[in-house]
Amino acid sequence: MKPSRQQRLARAKFALPSFVTLLSIACGFGSIVISVDNAPVGNPSDYRLAAILLVLAGVFDALDGFVARATNTQSDFGVQLDSIADVMNFGCAPGLLLYCYGFAQMSAAHPTLVRMGGLACFVFVACGALRLARFNVMVGRTDPRYFVGMPITAGAACVAAVVVAWPEPAAGMAQAFLVMLLMVAVGALMVSTIRFPSSKQPKSKAMFVALGVCVLLLVLLQTRFFALFFVLYISAALLLNIAWQGGWRGISPPKVYED
Repeated sequence: MKPSRQQRLARAKFALPSFVTLLSIACGFGSIVISVDNAPVGNPSDYRLAAILLVLAGVFDALDGFVARATNTQSDFGVQLDSIADVMNFGCAPGLLLYCYGFAQMSAAHPTLVRMGGLACFVFVACGALRLARFNVMVGRTDPRYFVGMPITAGAACVAAVVVAWPEPAAGMAQAFLVMLLMVAVGALMVSTIRFPSSKQPKSKAMFVALGVCVLLLVLLQTRFFALFFVLYISAALLLNIAWQGGWRGISPPKVYED
């Protein structure tokens, strides 16, 4: 029996969030292709484009949930597709980008360093996958105002911000070791139990003031702003957790669930 027009529209409505997720996957795949193609060349503008595609993948990742809620089309299929997309877009794609960016130009001179760089980038990918798995099983069991560990989207944006700010590929051992340190450190933050504030925090005047300061810094610093933003973001989260350990309650700590 041929479906009615209303049934076809209902099916199309349920497919819309998945289509947005596929757009996110397309951006992540595009970043991977550009990173691989540019590895022998080391063109800074191509590395920056690959990093920007990861940011665009994050935008679509946020939009698919918004579209699903707006159209009331949340589904288990959409949740699983989103998780698969996150592993590729915010785990594999940034890991490969930073591998090409940090080590591809020194493969002949420092083969051992390149292998170490590959291992550091794998640590980032593995930690991102573990972070996603933990998030999926802890939904509804943690305070929604805080993430347990750095979100994988923020981790990917953090390493991509370095490429956006300094698109010239690493040219020496010191820079290569800094890239390794970056990947391992961000990976460790993702699998840690440090609480990072989420978007479900109550809005306040201080938040709007901070937003205004960020816009001003973006105008002044341009691409360097993004690296500074993540330094401040991580530092603020660490200081907040240390303050809670010391008994400070100026900002309410996360609720502890029995389960």
